[in-house]
Amino acid sequence: MKNTKESAPHKETVAVMGLGYVGLPLALLSRESGFEVIGFDVNENLVRKINDGICPIPDDEKVVSKFTENRFPATTDPKALAKADIILIAVPTPVDEMQNPVYDYVVGAATLSADNLKKGALVVLESTVNPGACEEIVRPIFEERGLKVGRDVEIAHSPERIDPGKSVFSKGWHIGNTPRVVGSFTKDGTKRALGFYRSIIDAEVRPMKSIREAEAVKILENTFRDINIAFINEIAQCFDLLDIDVLDVIEGAKTKPYSFMAHYPSCGVGGHCIPVDPYYLIEQAQKAGFDHKFMRRAREVNNFMPEYAVERMQDALNSIKRPMKGEKIGVMGLAYKANVDDLRESPAFKIIKHLKHHEADVITFDPHIPGKSDVKTLEAFLKKVDHLLVTVDHDAFKEIDPAVFKKHGIKVIVDGKNCLDKEAIKKQGITYRGIGRK
Repeated sequence: MKNTKESAPHKETVAVMGLGYVGLPLALLSRESGFEVIGFDVNENLVRKINDGICPIPDDEKVVSKFTENRFPATTDPKALAKADIILIAVPTPVDEMQNPVYDYVVGAATLSADNLKKGALVVLESTVNPGACEEIVRPIFEERGLKVGRDVEIAHSPERIDPGKSVFSKGWHIGNTPRVVGSFTKDGTKRALGFYRSIIDAEVRPMKSIREAEAVKILENTFRDINIAFINEIAQCFDLLDIDVLDVIEGAKTKPYSFMAHYPSCGVGGHCIPVDPYYLIEQAQKAGFDHKFMRRAREVNNFMPEYAVERMQDALNSIKRPMKGEKIGVMGLAYKANVDDLRESPAFKIIKHLKHHEADVITFDPHIPGKSDVKTLEAFLKKVDHLLVTVDHDAFKEIDPAVFKKHGIKVIVDGKNCLDKEAIKKQGITYRGIGRK
């Protein structure tokens, strides 16, 4: 049931630790809801920008507008945390090369919180963690300093729900109306966390029976997506051999009004959630003696897709009797998702690595990330390459007239996101391959 947004408590101060894509909007929403807000980050340049009135997420007009309307001070001084009644931790939780969770940022933020805590404060972790992390990693940091949970501090978890690539303050689902869950070690901790989130969010805030259940919610959400994406990626590989267009089949399946949820294949899964979060549960379950075979297989399938996209390029080149060695292949896109400049876990870099392994001459272009691109404009990019491998469905790419590709002599297009007009491209005499379509 939808929550009716409650009035913010009087005279309470919220400190937000980590002022990135999650923390900054959270700080702005808290400020807009009537809280005094302190922003904390170890990045001095980021803090300086915020204090100078420069929004650190300039590409999102709505965030810029909210930033202008709801200014708050930022600092790198952890002593400022002592003023906070509520501390929200929104720091990254990556995995290492062996796919094990790295909690260095969480440990650092929790340590600074514990060292500077105002007695009786509520500390809420928003970062995605495996079930048991708050109990095994966060809580001991406070207890080692003599802070008793339920007496000196309340610790809760409410996993963030932000969709990168869409404005966090846009129409539809956004940070202010997306339902949340909260869990804590104590009933009072859960009650306080519920009160806070219900005062800033106009949506249901569901209490979980334990903090471990709250941690498991986010892992379940993203693992569900990862497994279904892996399924459709495997189907796409099968359909390539059977000469079946996977997109047409998905559209047909979508006509069933129940028991089907469409997922789409692509050249890889990127971002800070889907390719990372399943490993949290895999690793934690392994410690408990359980092997997530299904989840591991899903990760294997999705991790293979960048290599498969390069195989599609090899297949297309073979069809026109061209080798990959020495061919000028343009990688269209570096970001992991459409219309963002976020590079985290982007499959584009794995694709580039595989292309270079085959001794292709690789040129890159992403209009959202000019600093990492080999060329600055689409025109310059198309002049330099003979073939294209599309790795992200930016609007700027989907709007290109296929005649422009023909004009620049493009011979092969591998559409790693199935986002281009296949028939229009083929009409130009260009060899086309998608993921599960040709």
